[in-house]
Amino acid sequence: MSTDYSRALGARLRAIRNQQGLSLQGVEDKSHGRWKAVVVGSYERGDRAVTVQRLSELAVFYGVPVSELLPDPRPSSAVTSTTKIVLNLESLGSLPADEAGPLARYASTIQAQRHDYNGKVLSIRAEDLKSLAIIYDMSPDELTSRLIEWGVLSPGMESVVGFGGDEDDDEEEMNPNWERRRTPR
Repeated sequence: MSTDYSRALGARLRAIRNQQGLSLQGVEDKSHGRWKAVVVGSYERGDRAVTVQRLSELAVFYGVPVSELLPDPRPSSAVTSTTKIVLNLESLGSLPADEAGPLARYASTIQAQRHDYNGKVLSIRAEDLKSLAIIYDMSPDELTSRLIEWGVLSPGMESVVGFGGDEDDDEEEMNPNWERRRTPR
């Protein structure tokens, strides 16, 4: 097992443990000594290899699918993991609810979680756009195009989002005051 993979696996194990509000000692206590804090800690640091059997048992202990403990096998992409997509909330508010309702509710939920009510723009992750595409029963490319048509997403974001589009559109700046290209469908 490569050192990078061991560290990535360890980071996933630590994240799951932290999500459950457990310290290493808490894992040992909750498991009645089945999982020693020192062993789990060495898995999390990537210092000790974990067998498939032990990983499966740890998944059962945490109550998560084994796949949740495994790091993403795809090479990480800076575009999809760190790119923020800026939505124009003013344009979103002027769209018909039957078309933009799911996006408006999604944006409203994020605003409430962040306590961010500036009402002009909202940053979301590329992963959020993938989730929204599922809600709209579209591909991420199709939804990106639709959001640009609605004026909710800045023109030129196709290449920034990483779902296609022309890579040479870099002169387009993200601007919360962009104009809508077409009316909603």
